[in-house]
Amino acid sequence: MAHKILEATALRVGSYIMLDGNAYMIKSMDVSKTGKHGHAKVRMEATGILGGKKKVMVIPGHERFEVPLIEKRKAQVLSIVGETASLMDAENFENFDLIIPEGLKDDVKEGMTVEYWDVEGKKLIKRTL
Repeated sequence: MAHKILEATALRVGSYIMLDGNAYMIKSMDVSKTGKHGHAKVRMEATGILGGKKKVMVIPGHERFEVPLIEKRKAQVLSIVGETASLMDAENFENFDLIIPEGLKDDVKEGMTVEYWDVEGKKLIKRTL
């Protein structure tokens, strides 16, 4: 469920949007000027937050996008089994398991604190603290 809906011309590089039910971060964006009888066009490159999938699209400037709700939270690593870390949320003490991303496999250790994002109900580890 999105909090806001923004038009394509109101978005900026670094903004987050929902495309096909997944959250994406805008990496680059070009807005063309309107013609005598035309509408502004927006060329946008976005990368998926969860999967890293890249999308390139050209859309009308008046098209609307949902902005996803992203909660940035802290958790303690309780244990690590293979590529999965068992975490405990620092605020509500909820226990859950998440897969450790490729770039953080060497950095995540038991007992340390990590930052994880809850993106529309899907969780992922973003960095170590």
